[in-house]
Amino acid sequence: MDERVQVYENKMQKSLENLISELGTIRAGRANPHILDKIQVEYYGTPTPLQQVANVTVPEPRMIQIQPWEGSLVKAIEKAILVSDLGINPTNDGKVIRLVLPELTEERRKELVKDVKKKGEACKVAIRNIRRDANDAYKKLAKQDVSEDEIKELESKVQKLTDKFGKDIDKVVEDKSKEILTV
Repeated sequence: MDERVQVYENKMQKSLENLISELGTIRAGRANPHILDKIQVEYYGTPTPLQQVANVTVPEPRMIQIQPWEGSLVKAIEKAILVSDLGINPTNDGKVIRLVLPELTEERRKELVKDVKKKGEACKVAIRNIRRDANDAYKKLAKQDVSEDEIKELESKVQKLTDKFGKDIDKVVEDKSKEILTV
């Protein structure tokens, strides 16, 4: 593939990967350790990702268990979870923190699906912006003795990529929506 197209395909791929990782942090009724990915814990004065200071496991379908590597971190981890936007109250026995995920209400599920669709739409906008940047760059090539046919071909390739990634985004959003709505 032409490296002038490859650059933009890589950018589109990164946008899609970003959407997938964002959707991974959305809770869908079952316990998923990725909902903790964005949580930072104060560790010796430095904000540190939770996964770097504790072992995160899923012993039951609706429970996440966090085993800190140092007992002194229990309070810090608990505080980080409370100030996050997870909306889950942690419980601890002094050594282990447990997060029991409540069953999602129908209303909350619908809100989450709306949020997923919004994120999908934002990703599509990012893809279209990348297409626009590519087309602008290709139009500038006309000044560098690149034929009009070649420019049209490049624009066509980027449009095909845009369509392909649009379909990929729709599929990711649809799959996540189904996962959320499945009780």
